[in-house]
Amino acid sequence: MKKIKLLLGFGYLGFVILSFIVGFEPGQKIAGNFISFSIQMLKILPCAFILIGLFEVWVKKETVEKHLGAESGIRGYIWSILLAGTTVGGLYVAFPVAYSLFRKGAQLGVIFAYISASAICRIPMTIFEASFLGLKFSIIRLLVSLPLIIVGSMLLGNHLERKRYQISEGAG
Repeated sequence: MKKIKLLLGFGYLGFVILSFIVGFEPGQKIAGNFISFSIQMLKILPCAFILIGLFEVWVKKETVEKHLGAESGIRGYIWSILLAGTTVGGLYVAFPVAYSLFRKGAQLGVIFAYISASAICRIPMTIFEASFLGLKFSIIRLLVSLPLIIVGSMLLGNHLERKRYQISEGAG
C-alpha cells in the first residue's frame, strides 16, 4: 500500500512538472488549486489541533458521557448540533473533534449528528446562505435538515451499536 501511495505521489508530481514544461493549462490549474488548498489547510489545522488538544485535556470524560453519551437521549443530539453550529473549519475540524468525542464516551448516533450538522448547519455558513438565498430559504432548509440529521443519526448509530461496531485506535 505504501508503494502505491508513493507511486501516486510521484505520478502527480511528474504530471504537474510536465504540465508546466509543455504549457498544459489544466495541469497548471490543478497545481495552483493544490497549493491554494494546502495553504488554506495550513491556516486552519494547527489552530484546530491546538483547540482539540485543549478539549482533550480540559473536558472530562464524565462530562461528555453525561451530555453526549448513551443516557443523554435527545438532549445529546441537540447538544451535538449546537456544538457543530459553532465549529469553524468545516469537516477538516469536525472529524478530529468527532474522534475526540468518541474517545470520551459520546454515543455513535450523537457523533454522526455532530458530523452531519458540521457539514450543513454551521452558523457562519447559514448567515452567508441567508444573505444570498434569503432568510426564508435558510430557515426552511434548517427545519427540514435538522430532523433528518437526528433521525438518520439515531438509525445509523443504533444499527452500528447492534452490530457492535468498534473504531480501532490505529484507524487512518
